[in-house]
Amino acid sequence: MPVRPVPGVKVTVSQNGRLQLFSTLTEKRFECNGVGTAIWIALRQHDGKTGAAATMLADLWRTDPDNTLADIEMWVDELTDAGLLHTES
Repeated sequence: MPVRPVPGVKVTVSQNGRLQLFSTLTEKRFECNGVGTAIWIALRQHDGKTGAAATMLADLWRTDPDNTLADIEMWVDELTDAGLLHTES
């Protein structure tokens, strides 16, 4: 199931290169570290598909794809709990 930003989420990049997410509905703000920024980009490049994003990042980072997918899923859960992402059925 694809992962998408919830309506009203604004995405910017700070001067230090970190991705910042802000919900205009809840006013919650989240700043991603480098790994989170890479996950966001990979998810957007792969239409929100966590498995495809994990495969790409695991190849780039030379990590185990299953571990990379688990990390992505934890990150997605964190942003879902913050009201910034949702999973489409």
